[in-house]
Amino acid sequence: MLTHDVTGIRVRYYDTDQMGIVYYGNYARFYEIGRVELMRHIGMDYKDLEADGVGMPVYDMSTRFIRPARYDDLLTVRVTVPQMPTTRMLFQYEVFNQHGHLLNTGSTTLVFVKSATGRPCPVPPELATLAKPFFGE
Repeated sequence: MLTHDVTGIRVRYYDTDQMGIVYYGNYARFYEIGRVELMRHIGMDYKDLEADGVGMPVYDMSTRFIRPARYDDLLTVRVTVPQMPTTRMLFQYEVFNQHGHLLNTGSTTLVFVKSATGRPCPVPPELATLAKPFFGE
């Protein structure tokens, strides 16, 4: 299992609604920050995947709101990849505030596609090599 914490995500005024609570649609952005940083943490940059002709569109997303995130909170996004990627890669998220309170959970499934055709393809070999140590044999 691969897990990485992304810390220091400050809730800005523009992230909130009139009540000072994070607008629900912004959690997708927090998830994206988390998964991009997780990939960078293991040595893979999304930019490199795209340069190699592979995209990763979101196939599925779910979210559960437990407590509200509020203006000026300092968030941590814990990202977990529970299984070795194949043609899809599952990411699970937990969002915490600076007090350690769990605010939100969610998941996204992304699909590897050839950019030129938009058709699914296997996990790129370089990413498979970087991920494999986290999943054992």
